[in-house]
Amino acid sequence: MGDERDHSHVKRVVVKVGTNVMTNRDNRIVSPILRGLVDQIAELYERDIMTILVSSGSVIAGMEVMDSTIDDPTIRRQVFSAIGQPRMMRHYYSIFHEYGMRCAQVLATKRDFSPGKHRENMINCYEGLLSQGVIPIANEDDAVSLSMSMFSDNDELASLVAELLNADMLILLTDTDGLYTGHPDDEDSRLIRNVTTDQNVEQYIRETNKGEAEGRGGMESKLGVAKETAKKDIPTFIANGKRERVIVDLVDGKEIGTRIID
Repeated sequence: MGDERDHSHVKRVVVKVGTNVMTNRDNRIVSPILRGLVDQIAELYERDIMTILVSSGSVIAGMEVMDSTIDDPTIRRQVFSAIGQPRMMRHYYSIFHEYGMRCAQVLATKRDFSPGKHRENMINCYEGLLSQGVIPIANEDDAVSLSMSMFSDNDELASLVAELLNADMLILLTDTDGLYTGHPDDEDSRLIRNVTTDQNVEQYIRETNKGEAEGRGGMESKLGVAKETAKKDIPTFIANGKRERVIVDLVDGKEIGTRIID
């Protein structure tokens, strides 16, 4: 797939994959899940649809290889992330390489999206990669982010990237099928297929407790981010990342997950 086409003006999809999607119950990263994501990205690439991947997982990837005696949770997170980020990229790099594709790491802090030189620099970086057919893989630069200027979670980062690149759609992948009228495990809960930005569906959300290894973004955060993105004319979807072909099916307009539009 090392062709010389200019890919900068083709359709763009931003896909955010959460920690809960790529790990099993023992908090280990599941390689076949990553392979399934790359397989779909490769299929879309052949159809002139470029994917920008916003990937969590660096903290867990660090925890897999190191026990920490650091008491401060912020420093501990920085250490795990700094160790885990290259491990995550090694996973992705080797899988993309099997498909004859190239990927690149783009680490960001919140200031990179502020108007001015930082933002222009970020746009140039993404546009340069996309024009060469390289799949950008974005994550927060946890190792150097100051807590007061951190993204609330990678959902927020994905939304900012989607806006930055005028994406055609944003897909937030999680470990449930979308937004429900109650807890997803309750028998009487039903999946909400479509949400508009003025609908008060926040009333249905019940947060679950998360451990340190899991991501920061719960369903309430996802919904808030999805509504903000939809207001910018970028249709946003919340769907189950462990579902086979979920990205391709959403791009093809199949009715899965929850769609948020203005």
